[in-house]
Amino acid sequence: MRHPPIHPSLGSILHGGDYNPDQWLDRPDVLEADTRLMRLAGVNVATVGVFAWATLEPEEGVYRFDWLDETFDRLHRAGVRIVLATPTGAKPAWMSHKYPEIRRCGPDGRREPHGFRHNHCWTSPIYRARAREINSRLAERYGNHPALVLWHLSNEYGGYCHCPLCMEAFQGWLRRRYETLDALDKAWWTRFWSHTFTDWRQIDFIDPTIPAMVVDWKRFTTDQCVDFMLAEIEPLRRITPDIPLTHNMMGTYEPLDYWRLAPHLDRVSWDAYPSWHSEPEHRTAAHTAFHCDMYRAMKGGRPWILMESTPSRVNWQKVCRSKKPGMHRLASLQAVAHGSDAVMYFQWRAGRGGAEKYHGAVVDHNAHEHTRVFRDVAQVGADLKRLERVIGTSTAADVAVVYDWECRWAYEAAQGFRADPNDYPATVIGFYRALWKRGVSVDVINADQDFSRYRMVVAPMLYMLRPGLAERIDRFVEEGGVFVGSYLSGLVDENDLCFQGGFPGPLRQTLGVVAEEIDILYDHDRQSVSAQPDNPLGLEGSFAATRYCELIRPEGAQVVGSYDADFYAGTPALTVNRRGRGEAWYLGARLEERFQDEMLGRLAGRLGVRRAVDADLPEGVSAAVRTDGERSYLFLMNFTPHPQRVRTAPGTVLLGNAPTDGDLELLPWGAAVVEQAR
Repeated sequence: MRHPPIHPSLGSILHGGDYNPDQWLDRPDVLEADTRLMRLAGVNVATVGVFAWATLEPEEGVYRFDWLDETFDRLHRAGVRIVLATPTGAKPAWMSHKYPEIRRCGPDGRREPHGFRHNHCWTSPIYRARAREINSRLAERYGNHPALVLWHLSNEYGGYCHCPLCMEAFQGWLRRRYETLDALDKAWWTRFWSHTFTDWRQIDFIDPTIPAMVVDWKRFTTDQCVDFMLAEIEPLRRITPDIPLTHNMMGTYEPLDYWRLAPHLDRVSWDAYPSWHSEPEHRTAAHTAFHCDMYRAMKGGRPWILMESTPSRVNWQKVCRSKKPGMHRLASLQAVAHGSDAVMYFQWRAGRGGAEKYHGAVVDHNAHEHTRVFRDVAQVGADLKRLERVIGTSTAADVAVVYDWECRWAYEAAQGFRADPNDYPATVIGFYRALWKRGVSVDVINADQDFSRYRMVVAPMLYMLRPGLAERIDRFVEEGGVFVGSYLSGLVDENDLCFQGGFPGPLRQTLGVVAEEIDILYDHDRQSVSAQPDNPLGLEGSFAATRYCELIRPEGAQVVGSYDADFYAGTPALTVNRRGRGEAWYLGARLEERFQDEMLGRLAGRLGVRRAVDADLPEGVSAAVRTDGERSYLFLMNFTPHPQRVRTAPGTVLLGNAPTDGDLELLPWGAAVVEQAR
């Protein structure tokens, strides 16, 4: 399937970045140099207006658009299109001081001072009115300009506000959800520690001893963000209905469930800042690919937008390393391989001051094109021009991996397992990595999505089961699907109340097991699990277990592996339950990466799921495919410092070396793209 381009007038993969001419208005020579340098770098789009509110509206009701008019016209003459941002990510100082209610409050109820960014209250009617006004004026002025191709809503929505307006809104949200205090008290189990509420006004914000309140607070925060976003969108849709819009998200940013934002956007965008060179590159690459595949899945496979990346380094990581030669090109092509129709940067030109003056830029403080980084960016620009036929193509996946924000919230609010805020995402990404290594096409979805289109669904640590989820999983298995679950699944319902009668709760019949106990291991503890003879996957030997060892009792499931030591030696740790035309696998322990590789690899092979290449990939090499149904575009990427060879089917090489004897050679940190018959 081929999706339409981001904007009807676009026939190229977007290449550009955050451009801040408002910081250089006293330097017309710099602004003129920018257009010359953009041509040299192969830039065809610029994101303008992010954080420019104080320049656009220096005092209330006084608007200054002359500089933006000139920017639009200058870039248009140079053949550069514009992504126009609404400036609501950082409010002007005059607004903070005139209307203090728009400033967020911390958990202690104190107003935050003006400063930083994302420092506004989403609930404030005043802030919403000011945002609607500036957005309306931008839409009216630039909506018909031929350079405008996309709206960029604010920037990286995020944060919490604990002001009186938000407290009142939270209490109203709870009224609508539960209708009565009695229902809320039962759902939150408030008789524990005498937390029973007898008036809605008694409910404050976050009490970590009521985990259900914590989860509801995060649900409310996401809903409030969506509501604010819709208020931003309203004048843009009304005045410029033909201009698509997007918002730039931040990986698996914990406070917001991005699946709730995605339906209201024409495209989703992601700001990708992997920590390259902090560990073996292929591990960072798998982590990055996971997020790419999640954002692609959010819009049903429609290509997404890499809105921000760095051509060199960032300024906020613990160690701000530069990308080695070739790494920027490889990372950019990886984004395209996994569904992006854009490669964009923060930032185009490095600022002379401010918190991000040392953040990587296409044009750094040398202010010329004779740098390694600039040459790297120009190379990407040239590559993207050669890949124009990839625009709009999709990825067909037979396998889904479930990453669910509400599961994460509930698990992290629970007390009794491990105090590790990265545990849930790291676990899910670990299962994903086993499939990524084999070039298996994967959609990363949340638990509300339709499973029927997949042949295998992998859902580790499915801690919370919302209504209907267990039934959908059971139907998926009955109809021939393969489901893979793990320890700490099916413990609580949507209100964070533990299921009675044994875990994994409503999944007990599907999985054919009951979990009777879980042992939480110290970091230095080690356990092992041995495969049973003649097991369905042909697994052999033993595998190390760490962190979690669940003691499960089969109720119809076949034992595939058992613990070797401790008081639960001989107890089942790995099972499979055949149900209808499918089967459900259950991993009772956190097993080493080698086990995940073998198990998921053999399941994928047995099912015959789609892979980018039939041959096994060398370690550190990944493969991904985009297709329009008739032609496929194979991306091969070498995340190692050594040359690698991969056997591929015949095709036209769009990037890379021509195959030799059927093998395509990849240079260190190199990539190739091959067009093939479907």
